[in-house]
Amino acid sequence: MAPDPRPPLLTMSGITKSFPGVRALDGVDLEVAPGEVHCLLGQNGAGKSTLIKVLAGAHQPDGGRVVWNGEPVRLRSPSAAVRLGIATLHQELDLVEGLSVAENTYLGHEPATAGFVRARAARTATAALLKRLGHPEIDPARRVGGLSAAQRQIVSMARALSHDVRLIVMDEPSAALDPDEVDNLFRIVADLTADGVAVLYISHRLEEIRRIGDRVTVLKDGRAVARGLPAATTPTREVVALMTGRDVPYAFPDRPGPDGAPAPEPVLTVQGLARQGEFEVFDLVLRPGEIVGLAGLVGSGRSEILETVYGARRPTAGRVLVDGRPLRPGSVPAAVRAGLGLAPEERKAQGLLLLESVTRNVSVSSLGRFSRAGWIDRAAERAAARTATRGLSLRPDHPEAPVRTLSGGNQQKAVLARWLLRGCRVLLLDEPTRGVDVGARAELYAVVRRLADEGLAVLLVSSEVPEVLGLADRVLVLREGRVVHEAPARDLDEHRVLDLVMEGSPAA
Repeated sequence: MAPDPRPPLLTMSGITKSFPGVRALDGVDLEVAPGEVHCLLGQNGAGKSTLIKVLAGAHQPDGGRVVWNGEPVRLRSPSAAVRLGIATLHQELDLVEGLSVAENTYLGHEPATAGFVRARAARTATAALLKRLGHPEIDPARRVGGLSAAQRQIVSMARALSHDVRLIVMDEPSAALDPDEVDNLFRIVADLTADGVAVLYISHRLEEIRRIGDRVTVLKDGRAVARGLPAATTPTREVVALMTGRDVPYAFPDRPGPDGAPAPEPVLTVQGLARQGEFEVFDLVLRPGEIVGLAGLVGSGRSEILETVYGARRPTAGRVLVDGRPLRPGSVPAAVRAGLGLAPEERKAQGLLLLESVTRNVSVSSLGRFSRAGWIDRAAERAAARTATRGLSLRPDHPEAPVRTLSGGNQQKAVLARWLLRGCRVLLLDEPTRGVDVGARAELYAVVRRLADEGLAVLLVSSEVPEVLGLADRVLVLREGRVVHEAPARDLDEHRVLDLVMEGSPAA
């Protein structure tokens, strides 16, 4: 383990935790120093979430011990962790949408006098925290439900700072942020660590780890396979090999070359589509077997375009045609009947029935196929779902397991299997690898390319420019709700795309 001159703030030794049939943590050691950014890496299922839940007091370990500032402690509840100065920013933000920014920030420890909450004091204190975080424009009185994903992330950070925090756990904090917001996040982290606050940082983006981290601990199969590696100098290949147990090449599937056959007729045509305040006139012709990527910053209209094409938002102008026939605007059922399927950005909140089985999540859009006189033919449903999931190598192969128990990559495969079972012809992918580890990403890329090779048309949105360029055949670059450039992916590079999304120029 790389030495650190500072005495540790947190030491976790021999932490074990088992669930029925699963040993999630198997003697994990972790040490974090004051003012350090310690990065925790590992594939989904490696034990990262369980470990931070133990640290947050949400899970009680079966064995091992936790030492905080030199003293053994028992983190019996989340409130006990908070009292010590441990705050956790979970990937799935736990904000209350119906409450204001200030109410969320001070939820559970509201300023009060004689039993009465001092709402004005909470708003004033929240405004000061938001200013410290570089977002004074967020109104403390505004309801959280009306904020963007990036703004909610800032509110969650303000809540953490509202306590006397000494260690902040950040679980995928940049997942919903554009490059400017990521820069602001890193500025905040630098300010915190300069004040002696420790940060335990979790991310699948290895370039972030190198940029922000001091040391790295890698988990695999519930064990710490490396502790205290220097973040700046440890080769990426070494980190990936530790995470996966194998050397995973950062390569996308090969694009098929031209076969000389005439181009097929378009399956999806978008003409003059617009939605006031979100995106301007958008045109697209998408053919079977083609992957088209939309590149742009968060807020550029990418996700809104996908949702409008899918019928989840009603356009203010334009139309969507499938096989030359216009779809009814703002109608998801019409889009699904025409052969469109959406894998949404917020997979757990919008794309999955987390308490239901894998089978039901796959079959839910096709239940009419299995209905007999008002009853569901369960055997037929299971058989069809199993065929769909096996075709995507979904693991583990337990159709009746709750979908919430799957890793992020396999949850995404369940969403894809749903649309394949439905007979989808146009697949709309919004951030398909968000929260998906390195090895599973390569599998998903191969799946998407294979589906396109079999004739599926794909419209892809991703915040990661290399992902758009590596997977798509053609790229449309968006800036502030309009297309500023269109080109074959092979004619673009990451620097050119970033120049376009930051500066932009009218499309030729």
